[in-house]
Amino acid sequence: MLETGIATPGYRITPLQQIAKGGRWRTEAMRSYAQPVLYWFTRGQGRITIQGATHGYGPHNAVLLPPGTMHGFDTLGQVAGSAIFLRPDPSLDVPETAIHLRLRDATLQAELNLQVDNIQRELDRGAQASDRALLHHAGLMLLWLERQAGPDWQEGAEPGGSAGRLAAAFTALLERDFRRGRTVADYAAQLGITPTHLSRACKAASGRPASALLQDRLHYEARRLLRETSLPVKDVAQALGFRSAAYFTRAFQQRTGQTPSAFRRGG
Repeated sequence: MLETGIATPGYRITPLQQIAKGGRWRTEAMRSYAQPVLYWFTRGQGRITIQGATHGYGPHNAVLLPPGTMHGFDTLGQVAGSAIFLRPDPSLDVPETAIHLRLRDATLQAELNLQVDNIQRELDRGAQASDRALLHHAGLMLLWLERQAGPDWQEGAEPGGSAGRLAAAFTALLERDFRRGRTVADYAAQLGITPTHLSRACKAASGRPASALLQDRLHYEARRLLRETSLPVKDVAQALGFRSAAYFTRAFQQRTGQTPSAFRRGG
């Protein structure tokens, strides 16, 4: 696995630089996690795409994502910070909508650093780390983030306009069904619009057509399975809804410049 240093299952803090070492696809390609994650960018800038809508980020930006949120981010130059993964515990009461905070005040930056440090210190206890302490630290951090976002954060976090709403609806369906071999036309039909309309909406919201988001999500998962599991290539193809292993190999090589087997050996 790429992320290391797991002291208690579900909780971990990974430097963004470490994630990026696995290749640009580790950060830029669309993916989601089954647990809440907070990206705390302390240096650098770039763009982050959340549920089909793209926004800029900069130093001291905090982005909290609920479980299952499709996203990816690119970087302009060096970026520093951490990804804080939390246990998917119902008692945490994680917000249902992403929060993006731009913390320009040094006092607020120090307060969030302290929240993250509290979790890290408990993780550093290794086998003696307390689930109860981690749950409380995570809950306090989530509450702090919600308070900083204020009462209107939910409205502000939603993608704006009809294009943003369509892109969000598409990516929610995509995240649920991308393993089923569906096409952009299938998703468009489910949304009651034409494929052209869907692609235009995605292009307006994220700068990429619907087909690019679909392929990005599929090939992130393909690369993850090839690097992090021992599944045979034919099983990876089947798990992702490709018609055959040969078709998957051609599509993967066209996307990455490598065959699945060569990509796996390069891990």
